Amino acid sequence: MKKVLFTIALFCFAVSASIGQTSLTKGNWRGWLQRADGKQIVFSFTLQYSHNQPQLSIINSPEKLQVKALRITSDSISFSMPVFESAFKAKIINADSLQGEWTKGSSSKNTVLPFFASTREPARFQPVKGKAAHMLNGKYTVKFSGFRGNAGEPAIAVFKQDGSHLTGSILTPTGDYRYLDGLVTGDSLLLSTFDGVHAFLITATVKDNHQLTDGKFYSGAVVHEEWTAYKNDTATLPDLAAMYLKNKEEDKPAFSFTDIDGKQVNLSDARFKDKVVILQLMGSWCPNCMDETAFLSEWYKKNHQRGVEIIGLAYEYSTDFQRSQNSLRKFQQRFQVDYPLLITGVTVSDTLRTEKTLPLFTHIKTFPTSIILDKNGRVRKIDTGFFGPGTGDYYTHYKQEFEATISELLKEQKDITKS
Repeated sequence: MKKVLFTIALFCFAVSASIGQTSLTKGNWRGWLQRADGKQIVFSFTLQYSHNQPQLSIINSPEKLQVKALRITSDSISFSMPVFESAFKAKIINADSLQGEWTKGSSSKNTVLPFFASTREPARFQPVKGKAAHMLNGKYTVKFSGFRGNAGEPAIAVFKQDGSHLTGSILTPTGDYRYLDGLVTGDSLLLSTFDGVHAFLITATVKDNHQLTDGKFYSGAVVHEEWTAYKNDTATLPDLAAMYLKNKEEDKPAFSFTDIDGKQVNLSDARFKDKVVILQLMGSWCPNCMDETAFLSEWYKKNHQRGVEIIGLAYEYSTDFQRSQNSLRKFQQRFQVDYPLLITGVTVSDTLRTEKTLPLFTHIKTFPTSIILDKNGRVRKIDTGFFGPGTGDYYTHYKQEFEATISELLKEQKDITKS
């Protein structure tokens, strides 16, 4: 008995010591991903404790991405992002310092970058040049140089500046850069974002209120582009991501895929009969799909009783069903998705992805894309222009237009001659 009590006491002491060793400093942290070219993609996160349990959240003002899968041992910390195949493993150097790696899954070779974090200078960027010399509120036309000889996408920047603090986003024909956060110090612009997939650092010289020069854009491990911008309140984007029906007479798509619970779902199922149906072309790897899913999931809960259904069609990194299922399950749980998410079994990188899944249409150029069907199951709108909450007025306009489209289709009576 004495031996047993001694063993228990020794175990309790070890656990107590372990808890003491793993107590990281709570509050604001500054993290960064170290590129081989010396550039640091910086981001902010907070670490708090609730009932002695650590809670970590990635911050992109005003977004807070709370990490669920967090594990701390005596000398290390590991956590996965709430969505995406994106995870960190790091050694605890001391209570205020971490060093390790960030790994992001892909359709081929994973991206791996050195990761560091500290509480000693928790601000995302330091105002090394003092107060902002200029104010950048408004809309700017952006010109990118392109990467590895490719022509840069046309783009629009939307900025909101409060003192030196700068937020906003960059919009392109294929999506937006979500929440950018940073500052203007002197004549320098510094912005970054990190959401598990997007890992961006953006810098520029602010020539005046109307012009940005010497811009640099760094993404992930290797992407590097140059950019310039000028203020343009009437800036627009070309519809380079447009998708169409190949034949207007063949406007009634049909498909059958397996959902994440292993059940077969057919567009002809009774659940969708005589309903307005939204087909969400998406992937669990896609940050803009995350924003659209957040919007659609909340909207569906409030509106599906009006006679609307949504079906998510997922194009994943691989044809491995379990890998796709695990990634999409994170999406479903994170955004409490009540509509079916179907695994097409066709990868996003497959050049024949459209022909294999939705052969009535021209090539799928961007994710997310929404296809809206009327009560007769016929295509009434194809929307490749989703811009998320980081884009301000663009997001507001998208939601208004979406609601107007659905409301008009719900007013229509089903035409039995077209069934």
